[in-house]
Amino acid sequence: MDRADLAGRLREAGVPDAFYDIPGVHEVSVQPDAYYFLERAADAWTVGLRQRSRDSVMERFATEAEACAYLYDTLLRALAPPPGPPESLDELLADPEEIQRQAWADFDHRGGARDGG
Repeated sequence: MDRADLAGRLREAGVPDAFYDIPGVHEVSVQPDAYYFLERAADAWTVGLRQRSRDSVMERFATEAEACAYLYDTLLRALAPPPGPPESLDELLADPEEIQRQAWADFDHRGGARDGG
């Protein structure tokens, strides 16, 4: 797979255009706070994440095909729904006491404190 193939496959998979930048093939027109990129460096192909104009290199590859496959897999994993059966909104909201209990548990787990409860 080359960069042009990658861009086509990402479009077919429904990956939003703003999630990735492939210079010369698919460029982000309005730059969001964070997006993935694929670039050719002097001696390698680089895949990384650009956040607020700062680049974090995730991996370097010897070939374009390896870099394209890695970026494709990374983007599809980022868009994958969480594991487990999907729940409807009605099911999620059916037990407000459980929702509140879980919210407090999450809050306590993150270092918050509860006043009397």
